[in-house]
Amino acid sequence: MDDEVTFTRITKLNLDRIGDYETHVVNDSKQAVETAKEVVPDIIFLDFMMPGLDGGDVAALLRDDPELAHIPVVFLTAIVSREDTESMGSQVGGNLFLAKPVKAQEMVEVIGRLLGTSGTAQDAEV
Repeated sequence: MDDEVTFTRITKLNLDRIGDYETHVVNDSKQAVETAKEVVPDIIFLDFMMPGLDGGDVAALLRDDPELAHIPVVFLTAIVSREDTESMGSQVGGNLFLAKPVKAQEMVEVIGRLLGTSGTAQDAEV
């Protein structure tokens, strides 16, 4: 989920192109939890800075729901640099952070790590 429609469109196209993922896009933070309840995804990529509910608020709502609490959340954010995420071990508060712009390969690697699968992708930047 990200409030930037262009970003989510490009991200979805890149992940769909890889062919191993079913992706669902939400661009409104208030719809995120409802969509997660309908879809019950394996992983949620979530922008940290959004109008209305921010990514931290959405993640808290997901953790408070027993049916959704097990889903890993990966924050995508432009407020920290790639170097910052690497020096933090890419985790803050138990959640992974990826700095924007993020490469499709990075997302695929995170998906593989969290789901115990492997995958490859071209270096398309989103």
